[in-house]
Amino acid sequence: MRRVVVTAVGLVSPVGIGTEATWKSLREGLNGIAHITHFDAEKFACRMAGEVKNFDPLDYVDKKDLRKMGRFIFFAIAATNFAAQAAGLEVDDSIAERVGVYIGSGIGGFDIIEREHMNLLKGGPRRISPFFIPSTIVNLASGQVSIRIGAKGPNSAASTACTTGAHSVGDSYRIIERGDADVMICGGSEASITPMGIGGFAAMRALSTRNDEPHKACRPWDQHRDGFIVGEGAGVLVLEELGFAQRRGAPILAEIVGYGMSGDAFHITSPSEDGEGATRVMQNAINDAGIAPEQIDYINAHGTSTPLGDVIETRAIRKTFGEYAGKVAISSTKSMTGHLLGGAGGLEAGIAVLALRDQVAPPTINHTHPDPECDLDYVPLEARPMTINYALSNSFGFGGTNGALIFKRFET
Repeated sequence: MRRVVVTAVGLVSPVGIGTEATWKSLREGLNGIAHITHFDAEKFACRMAGEVKNFDPLDYVDKKDLRKMGRFIFFAIAATNFAAQAAGLEVDDSIAERVGVYIGSGIGGFDIIEREHMNLLKGGPRRISPFFIPSTIVNLASGQVSIRIGAKGPNSAASTACTTGAHSVGDSYRIIERGDADVMICGGSEASITPMGIGGFAAMRALSTRNDEPHKACRPWDQHRDGFIVGEGAGVLVLEELGFAQRRGAPILAEIVGYGMSGDAFHITSPSEDGEGATRVMQNAINDAGIAPEQIDYINAHGTSTPLGDVIETRAIRKTFGEYAGKVAISSTKSMTGHLLGGAGGLEAGIAVLALRDQVAPPTINHTHPDPECDLDYVPLEARPMTINYALSNSFGFGGTNGALIFKRFET
């Protein structure tokens, strides 16, 4: 079986533009959640989000391309630029057909959909932009990236709600493992901080309404949590077949060794209370990696800060790890970034890789009043230097779609 390694991570997040800027903020426990500025949210039940601050698309695309892309595509291009530069990856004719792109999105160009709908209502169908469709559909993040870097290998995009990024990375791992590509640029991107995006989640009563304290609103596993916070951004990984990476002298940050998938078959938005689907997906990833649960040192959890979801993930971890569950370090970096939806799995897979690289678990901030039903080690408040040989990243999505990834500290 071909071994697959991670040679770079590219991140754009509410706590930083760029991989090292994001990672530094997370290690320091900095919060990227604040009052919404993208639109007037005064009448909304939730008026907070994890916005990417000071992001200028013109730093990554030409002015003529601004009308052709939604914000999620800009994020994907920026994250890919960071990753490709860090990996020293230049795609020429000699490798183009062996380099693929697999960047998904849970929703796609929500911002453009809303804008063009308003154009239709105000001016009729002739006011709709000819770039409306290609600027909004999910696979155009992958499409635009592949065009820009010249990647002619597998080109696809997952759209599996909040598991999108994890599935994109896991599927890319399989593509390389079975020999269909030597390099995959993969992950997720999302930009859904719009009136319909926030309004829709708020209508489900899924969001926090702690509007007077946005910096404390996202508090996974805390007794006073009251819902999640929508974030935006992108996480992109460069995966390579080990021999290919070594021949070109690429930096190797970690090895990806396990990928699990499962379905809850229970409810459109809620997981089963016993966490059966989440338990199976973690066990499937552990089995795929060929390791024992006790070998996992760190979990970057789904940890959304919802009253039900956090308890269920805790139960699932207990079922998966047994007596060892209380010894594994767990954190939710969503406490700082908010929930990037389809971008979360890519961002958090990248964070797991960086945790392995630097041997430090990032914190769960705002964990000041532990929920008695959530009684594991959530790395509260401060980052923890520690030995990490295996890291697990969890993602769970609406429709009962689950993904789990396992990364290993690289050894030749």
